[in-house]
Amino acid sequence: MLRTRVIPALLLDGQGLVKTTKFKSPVYVGDASNSCRIYNQMEVDELVLFDIRASSKKVPIQFELIQQIVSECFMPICYGGGVKTLEDFRKLFYMGVEKVSVSSLLFDNPQIVKDAIKIYGAQSIIATLDIKRSRFRKVQQVYLHNGKQRIKKSLEDVIGLLKEIGVGEIIINNIDKEGTWEGFDCDLIRYFADNTEVPVVALGGAGSKDDIKTVVQQGHASAVALGSMAVFQSKGMGVLIKFPKLKELKELLGTK
Repeated sequence: MLRTRVIPALLLDGQGLVKTTKFKSPVYVGDASNSCRIYNQMEVDELVLFDIRASSKKVPIQFELIQQIVSECFMPICYGGGVKTLEDFRKLFYMGVEKVSVSSLLFDNPQIVKDAIKIYGAQSIIATLDIKRSRFRKVQQVYLHNGKQRIKKSLEDVIGLLKEIGVGEIIINNIDKEGTWEGFDCDLIRYFADNTEVPVVALGGAGSKDDIKTVVQQGHASAVALGSMAVFQSKGMGVLIKFPKLKELKELLGTK
């Protein structure tokens, strides 16, 4: 049986890492390079690194920092944030990034994503969707640029677009759950898992081992990405730690 991947999802803001709650109130949790080395020592399955400043404020990709992190780590790294051109894809893959995550590019210029898939393969191109309930319509929709811009497409239409583009994996992040420790939105994860043919990674809301187990079993998630649980010992703590129970979690999710 396949073992479920457990993936720390880190938010890069400048040279450091932060953790947010519902995409607000960022808390500094450590130096990016040093923190990634810690996860490398823990032999995590994979690492996801989102540059939230590059995504929302149109800051250039920090290629030098990413190169440093990749050169010091030996686990697969997925990077997302500010990717706009085929040259961006080329530079990231050339320096050793294994997967590139795109979000706004899916809607702004899907052809570039298709071209990248033709060159580098679908398994290397990940779609990350940040989803929350709109204030007035009370339906879940995709938001871009750190939750600031709503996409006027239904989730059904978004799934159709992802199928047309041909991405190899989808990360689903529920903004309303992000950083709350209240558990995943299993219904949302299952909706994407049951209506697509590619792996779906659950992100946003993990607060316990039971939450993780539930989203795998009931949400049909292929992998689990951890934000707060990967950087805090418990809710309310702001100290980056060597996640002491990571191996226990990986054993818990050994089969599905």
